[in-house]
Amino acid sequence: MENVIYLDSIDDPALDVYARLTEAQIRNRLEPEKGVFIAESPKVIRLALDAGCVPVSFLMEEKHIAGDAKDLLSRCPGVPVYTGSRELLQSLTGYTLTRGVLSAMRRKPLPPPETILENAKRVAVLEGVVDATNLGAIVRSAAALNVDAVLFTPTCCDPLNRRAVRVSMGTVFLVPWTVLPDWPEGGLKLLRAYGFKSAAMALVDNSLSLSDPRLKAAEKLAIVLGTEGDGLSRETIAACDYAVKIPMAHGVDSLNVAAAAAVAFWELRR
Repeated sequence: MENVIYLDSIDDPALDVYARLTEAQIRNRLEPEKGVFIAESPKVIRLALDAGCVPVSFLMEEKHIAGDAKDLLSRCPGVPVYTGSRELLQSLTGYTLTRGVLSAMRRKPLPPPETILENAKRVAVLEGVVDATNLGAIVRSAAALNVDAVLFTPTCCDPLNRRAVRVSMGTVFLVPWTVLPDWPEGGLKLLRAYGFKSAAMALVDNSLSLSDPRLKAAEKLAIVLGTEGDGLSRETIAACDYAVKIPMAHGVDSLNVAAAAAVAFWELRR
């Protein structure tokens, strides 16, 4: 294949995106249309391609060119494929490649929140979730438990962060998502305009139990989840229609945000 480039050094600038650029540089905040993200493993890359993401390059062990990645490469003629020994690639990335295949892919423009909300019944709103593992796990639960969309506040970590994509198992390409630029005031106003009730997951005195029938009965419901340490801001809790808690046993006060999200998504599904 003419587009296969055999590496004998890790110093090629074309490899910077895989190992030497920061997440902010990869994301390219100033010019997001030029930003990329890294997808790992054939399964995740396949889902990204199915979602319309365009690859910039591939990095893989040579054995995968005619093996696990064969169908991927057939879909992407002419895209550079960088390859080398396992030892060389490990020295570049710092770890043995996940199933031997990575791809740098172009970021797609984010849809406006209005487009996402138009036909949705259940959405998740994440406020300030900065741990990529938790964020990826929440997205995976949203996909599995039939949440129609996920909305992120600007204070969340990047949903296309390498670890978030990996933990989500590529479901970040299956569930519609976008960023709410104005939160909480503007975001909650927009949710109400589209007929949503908002349920803030929070441990406050007036919290409803997650099993409260008013929540399940809501035609449209936004489940609002906060950051790992402090939870939702007091401003957000006060502005939401409901505060909601998951009843706990044995003196446990709360669950990890990813676990709480999965429980809430299941209980409040339609």
